[in-house]
Amino acid sequence: MKLDVILNVKGREVATIRPDAPVQELLAELQERHVGALVVSADGNRVDGMVSERDVVRDLAAQGPQVMQSPVSALMSRVVQCAPPSASVEDIMALMTERRVRHIPVVDEDGGMMGLVSIGDVVKNRLGELEGERDALIHYVTNGG
Repeated sequence: MKLDVILNVKGREVATIRPDAPVQELLAELQERHVGALVVSADGNRVDGMVSERDVVRDLAAQGPQVMQSPVSALMSRVVQCAPPSASVEDIMALMTERRVRHIPVVDEDGGMMGLVSIGDVVKNRLGELEGERDALIHYVTNGG
């Protein structure tokens, strides 16, 4: 299955935050949206970075509470793994495992955001595929082929 199909099902909205936004605003957005990461984007269309709850926790541990006044750009990941909508779920599973990331922005050939795929989306899709295969096997066995 291709990422474009997953985006058609889950939706294409991408939660973003500006690089100059304070970390306090980031935490409010994460809590309000019930997500673990946001795409950092100055224009709402291009990927400038990613920032997650883990980034905040690491910086809090290293620098203390003054991190809350820092801009998101101070703790965001600047190198972001992105994928085209034509990428397969298998490719994304391998990329997430290899790069140890949980969120992959889906971008068009010009770098514009088309959606965001999380590890949860990938797992949900894979479980659906496995259930379909199981049902087909049960039908095959119980109906004699």
